[in-house]
Amino acid sequence: MYGSRGAGVFAGRRMSAVVLGAALLITGCSSSDGGDGSEEPADAGAGITQQPKEKAPFWVNPDGTAAQHVAELEKSGKKQEAEEIRKIAEQPTAEWVGPDDPQQQTRGLTEAADKAGRTALLVLYNIPHRDCGQYSQGGAADGNAYRDWVDGVAAGIGDRPATIVLEPDALLHLVDGCTPQQFHEERYDLLKGAVTKLKSLKNTKVYLDAGNAGWQNPDQIFEPLNRAGIAQADGFSVNVSNFYSTEDSIAYGKKLSAKVGGKHFVIDTSRNGKGPYSDGNPDERWCNPPGRSLGETPTTKTADPLVDAYLWVKRPGESDGECKGGPKAGQWWADYALKLAKATG
Repeated sequence: MYGSRGAGVFAGRRMSAVVLGAALLITGCSSSDGGDGSEEPADAGAGITQQPKEKAPFWVNPDGTAAQHVAELEKSGKKQEAEEIRKIAEQPTAEWVGPDDPQQQTRGLTEAADKAGRTALLVLYNIPHRDCGQYSQGGAADGNAYRDWVDGVAAGIGDRPATIVLEPDALLHLVDGCTPQQFHEERYDLLKGAVTKLKSLKNTKVYLDAGNAGWQNPDQIFEPLNRAGIAQADGFSVNVSNFYSTEDSIAYGKKLSAKVGGKHFVIDTSRNGKGPYSDGNPDERWCNPPGRSLGETPTTKTADPLVDAYLWVKRPGESDGECKGGPKAGQWWADYALKLAKATG
């Protein structure tokens, strides 16, 4: 069986530099003069621009960690390495909303995206008792704290466009027995409440996480999806932070879709270019596996009408956790990022 922690290690939840920059820009305290007196979002100096909107309507963070690394490499004269990391920096990747001041964070992100004429791609990953005490353990202190946090997220987004992947692993860890039984009912209630709150916003899409193709019992997760509010959501997400091929992910998603009213889904293709790792300890094949590569770049032009988008939900180059020599979950790992990029055609 697929390791129960296989999708449970995600990008660290911190306030990114772009949020701070966007917040300053919004208040008029900081600007980058384009020569005509107009304000443009500051970037890391790597010259990162947006992807064509018809291909990928999601926002590219011009000051993301990868973009900053590109600028550093160029400054150091490492042009070839900089061009490899640029493969990551130039693509829209999800922003993981941190636990502190979600209203400020989501306001900064969505305003920066809206200013660029794009949609912010956000991940909410703060459910209480998150990740069963593994590398990404934590989450809100209790149900009320989580509800307040979601309210802050919603207030920050407002009417601006946003696409949200909601609580990776939260349902899977109910099904696989990782999350203690006494927390199940509350988790369903919190997820359903989050879907309701976020879908009350004018231009927000919500995808509940639904595991991945390595989960051999899709019949066990469709009812949890129903209980968590999939009927009101736009759909579900698969393969978040994992490595299963796009083909296998489509097959898994279509089976699941048929059981939840034909709901659409999105696929995390950030690191699935060579499929899952099959060597080493089966319990940690998901954690910083060697020899992987970037997958299909983010786009809404997919191979199946049920698939709304290929997304980079897990941010390539950020560690899965302290395994195989990696830093803490969510921290940038330059060597691993370079290997991912070099392995990509």
